[in-house]
Amino acid sequence: MTGEGETVTSSQEPVDGAAPAAGPAGDEAGARSASEAGPGGAGRSFWREFPLLIVVALVIALVIKTFVVQAFFIPSGSMQSTLEIGDKVLVNKLVYHVRPIRPGDIVVFDGAGSWDAPAAEPSSGNPVARLYDDTLLRLAHAIGGLFGTAPGQTDYIKRVIGVPGDRVACCNDQGRVTVNGVPLRDSYLYPGNVPGDAPLNESGHFSITVPPGRLWVLGDHRAISDDSRGHVDDPGDGTVPASMVIGRAFMIVWPPSRWQILRIPATFEQPGIDGPVAGLAGRALGSPAGPLAGGLAGALPLTLIRRRRRRLARRRVHRDHLTGLR
Repeated sequence: MTGEGETVTSSQEPVDGAAPAAGPAGDEAGARSASEAGPGGAGRSFWREFPLLIVVALVIALVIKTFVVQAFFIPSGSMQSTLEIGDKVLVNKLVYHVRPIRPGDIVVFDGAGSWDAPAAEPSSGNPVARLYDDTLLRLAHAIGGLFGTAPGQTDYIKRVIGVPGDRVACCNDQGRVTVNGVPLRDSYLYPGNVPGDAPLNESGHFSITVPPGRLWVLGDHRAISDDSRGHVDDPGDGTVPASMVIGRAFMIVWPPSRWQILRIPATFEQPGIDGPVAGLAGRALGSPAGPLAGGLAGALPLTLIRRRRRRLARRRVHRDHLTGLR
């Protein structure tokens, strides 16, 4: 294919109520206890708990990445100038549980089995090797996915043009893409492109009724985008299964100069265009911006709560000790 596609890491506690022995030895033990509860002791306690903080952060990050939101790195120009090379976008993985996919949405989807060959199943007959593949290897890949996009993935990012039942075509007498006969005002296209532009040796013209459970998707940089038009000989005639959608890209988060919400262009709000499809679930690979930040945000309060409880416990022990000395 000549077009571009986005193939988008115990401290010992005093026993509550057990006061040190009275007398000089007891006073010395009490002084030691008070000293350990001071700023220096708190600092040592934090560094002892730091590995637990990291583990909790990773667990929360993995949960967020799997079910809620994930950041994706844009490696090519097929969605320019809406998405530039090097942008990182946040993808909402819950949105299609509460609303349908709509024309104009920018979606991330897995092309395995439609645009790409299905993922190969492990061929090892060794049960130990299979157990390793299904547990430790998958965990390693999941953690690795927090720090970058895994090589060899089959994820793409494109704009939805047609949903099931829509008749999509290019081009009408004015050279525009139409959805159910309604022409799109393609103001979001890459400057200099026209709706019928396509990569070399591909046709920019099409006419198809989107089958049930499928989507017709195009890139905003039509002249170089590897999209539905270049996969008409693949299963689904270039459409992709709605069930393989991972989520909706809703915000550019990097670089800071590019921060913006990714809104649906107004042209897709024309009567006759919006034809919804049932809500979806999916999976993803991506970069650390969203999940790691969320993991740390979730883990830090838990650690602070634990440390506060420990300080309160030390204060109670010290107060009981002073009361016993009186």
